[in-house]
Amino acid sequence: MSAHDDQHHHDDHHDDGHDHGSYRSYLTGFIISAVLTIIPFGLVMSGAVSSAISIPVIVAFAIVQIVVQIVYFLHLHPKSEGGWNLLAFLFTLIILVIVMSGSLWVMHHLNSNMMQPHDMEAMQQ
Repeated sequence: MSAHDDQHHHDDHHDDGHDHGSYRSYLTGFIISAVLTIIPFGLVMSGAVSSAISIPVIVAFAIVQIVVQIVYFLHLHPKSEGGWNLLAFLFTLIILVIVMSGSLWVMHHLNSNMMQPHDMEAMQQ
């Protein structure tokens, strides 16, 4: 086998040292994700949970599903790329939380400090 054939064979397998996952890991992730979708859907559609509890239940299942998809489909774990991928992802999450919480804080305070409609009418007269 020549060096060219060996290099071509090497490229066909994409063996570049990165964890691309296996068929089994993708199937496992898919099954877990499907179950994490079906359970809250079934709970809400059957009426097994009250409307006050349904939102927290859906959010909890969504958070677990995000973690499953990060692990099984994005392959973000401390061993990938020496931990840099996970660190970059965590930094992105921190920035996202800061931006979202700051935006919500500003909108809340703008709403609470706005003049009431009846005050606006009194100022116009």
